[in-house]
Amino acid sequence: MKVQFFGATGTVTGSRYLVTHGKTKVLVDAGLFQGFKNLRLKNWDSFPVNPEDIDAVLLTHAHLDHSGYLPLLVKNGFRGSIFATAATIDLCRILLPDSGYLQEEEAKFANKRGYSKHKPALPLYTVEDAKACLDLFVPVPWKEPKSLAKQGLGEITFEFHPAGHLLGAASILIRADGNSICFSGDVGRTNDPLIRSPEFHKGCNNLVIESTYGNRTHPASEPQEELKDVILRTLKRNGILLIPSFAIGRAQLILYFLLQLKRKNAIPKDLPIYLNSPMASQANKTYAAHLGELKIKPTEFQEISSMVQIVGSPEESQALNEKGEPAIIIAASGMATGGRVLHHLKSLAPNPNNTILFVGFQAGGTRGDLIVRGAEEIKIHGEYWPVRAEVVNMETLSAHADANEIIGWIKGLENKPRRVYVTHGEPAAADSLRRRIEEELRIPALVPEYGQEFSL
Repeated sequence: MKVQFFGATGTVTGSRYLVTHGKTKVLVDAGLFQGFKNLRLKNWDSFPVNPEDIDAVLLTHAHLDHSGYLPLLVKNGFRGSIFATAATIDLCRILLPDSGYLQEEEAKFANKRGYSKHKPALPLYTVEDAKACLDLFVPVPWKEPKSLAKQGLGEITFEFHPAGHLLGAASILIRADGNSICFSGDVGRTNDPLIRSPEFHKGCNNLVIESTYGNRTHPASEPQEELKDVILRTLKRNGILLIPSFAIGRAQLILYFLLQLKRKNAIPKDLPIYLNSPMASQANKTYAAHLGELKIKPTEFQEISSMVQIVGSPEESQALNEKGEPAIIIAASGMATGGRVLHHLKSLAPNPNNTILFVGFQAGGTRGDLIVRGAEEIKIHGEYWPVRAEVVNMETLSAHADANEIIGWIKGLENKPRRVYVTHGEPAAADSLRRRIEEELRIPALVPEYGQEFSL
């Protein structure tokens, strides 16, 4: 058995790992590269392995940096099965067509404004490409071993274990010929009020671990209190609070905290809350359909639905920018890389009365990263817009385990791995976690480079 790394090396995006056993090839995750332009351009490169030769894809969870390359993989010839949990499949039915739509819209806008270097600008893939890949999804029950063999050339079994982080998110354990490798996926947090905590399993010989927060620990402050302070501070200025948010996962968590604050009268009960993301609205329904995997009560979901105003059409979205009264607007995307939030940024960022609140990790090179780092202006749709609004970055709402939590998760495995491969992190974060694994856990660890292959 071998593993080769075709993504999430030196970056937190583009998760793609190829496991080979005999003539059987299995791809774990097929994510989009995001952030810096040199990374985004990798999405246009031919995949290093012919997609027709890949037998199956195992998907840890639905976020685009893990799933967003699937439509292109299928477009280019992949015809195997895509195995994932039922909740992950339901979320991908929302996320992937939306990703295709946004790329089509971005190409149209670029052609209309003439700011693309390509004539004409083309989408990476379309809505129809995304819909075509959905036919290949196969649901896999939790913790049940499933066999994958190619004409008797060596059996591979795999199983999915809860990883926290997001509805349906899994760690994947793969076994073959007495050997094993586990892909952690994105490890969640034990104190997440919505998603059930990550679980431990029997362990593995080899572990591929994420390191998004590999060199950091999350603040100990209470996120509800921090959110309340930001809201009240903005209301004093008679401003609008704009929250760029991942439509799936983070938006639901924010709405949960806002419900708790309104219940306690910590913020005005009549303060309008707009959810300007059709995808987030669809995701709410998917969460409601999988309440067995959540900590939240059904009645609380009903209260959230009555509390929030869903923004449907683009015209309604545009009309929000004309409103002058205080409000909270939650809009995708979480790193301000695309979607409706861009139009709100153009309208709201220049006004010092307003607040832009980031509630998740900002990958290097994204607009969110630039704003958090203090950029005085940002480029949107080919033009530069000033940033005069207050900017707040709340790391207490992260859905990723921090360095201490990752170390604790590895310690919790019944059988310790013989070697750990540290991926899905910026270089400093990955190397910091590598050192801790070697020094504290006494397990050999390394940070793979793009294209490196290892015999297990």
